[in-house]
Order: sequence, then C-alpha cells, then structure tokens
Amino acid sequence: MTIRDRLLPDGGLAPVSREALAGWLALYALFFIHAATNTTGFLIIDHANLMFHEAGHAVFGWAGYYTQILGGTIGELLVPLLCTVVFIRRGETTAVVCCACWTFENFLYIAAYMGDARRSALPLVGSDESDWTILFRHWGVLAHDTTIAAIVRGVGWMGMIAAVAWLAWRHLTSVDAVSPYRRSYTRT
Repeated sequence: MTIRDRLLPDGGLAPVSREALAGWLALYALFFIHAATNTTGFLIIDHANLMFHEAGHAVFGWAGYYTQILGGTIGELLVPLLCTVVFIRRGETTAVVCCACWTFENFLYIAAYMGDARRSALPLVGSDESDWTILFRHWGVLAHDTTIAAIVRGVGWMGMIAAVAWLAWRHLTSVDAVSPYRRSYTRT
C-alpha cells in the first residue's frame, strides 16, 4: 500500500465544479491583491497565525532554548499543514487548497519578521527581541536577514500560486465528473 493509498479516501479527491472554481478564484484574487498591497507585514489571517505561533513556543519549550524560539514558527506552519492533511484524508479538494494557501501565507508573515531582525521595528508579543533576531544572531546570519526574508517571501508566493493553479488543474481534469448537464445532443 502506497502513501497515496493511505492518505486519500477511497473515492479520491472531490471534483471541482466551474462555479466553485470561479468563486474560489475570485476570493484568492482578492486575497492576493490584499497581500501584495499590504505594507504592514500583518494580514487579517495573521491574527490566527499569531495564536498558533505563541502556542508553538510553549509546545516546543521542552526541547531547549533555541528550539523553543523556533517553535513559534514551527507552530504557525504545523497547524495549517495538519489541516491540509486532514482535508486530503477527507477528499475535500477546495479545503486542501485553502489550507495549503494558509500554510504558504504564513511564509509572508514569517518573512516580514525575518526581514526586521536587525531593525526590530515591528511589534512583538512578550519580548524585546524578535525570534528571528535571536535565531539569526545564533546562526551567524543576522547580516543577511533581508535576503533570507526575500527568499522565504518568494517561497510563500510560489506556494500560494501553485496551490491555486492546482485547484484550476483539478477542475480541468475533473470537468466531466462535475458536469451533470452535459449531454449528447445526437439523436439515437
């Protein structure tokens, strides 16, 4: 039995109708515009991400100081990733894409704080020093904070765009399965 067989439900992933695709594409387009034009580095969904980030510090507190610091980022990535897996197991295609976008959107938020490691101008919760200032200084890469942030931001954008492109691909490859009104008009 392959991993795919263990992960997907018996019926596979649900097909994506034209209407669902249109609605989701409109929503993602609006979100992408919001994310691209936002200058604060903090999007509306990041309120939830912050909660998972802070919980990650507590969850990984047993593993040592630097792992606890990194645990915030692990927590905010792990929660949407686990949600993605849950929806894969349930076969809910649009929810898989939504959670995958959520996972990669976190990279934008993480990149904002990475890029601020030297300046320390962004607001912090419960500390005078950002996680990324501490980690980058420990790893000896603090001088490269903005370069690392740009790469992480790029990965986030590529991941979100790839997830939405996959949604469109799923629609295109399952169009026959979701078009009950398509009939042959040839007379028999």
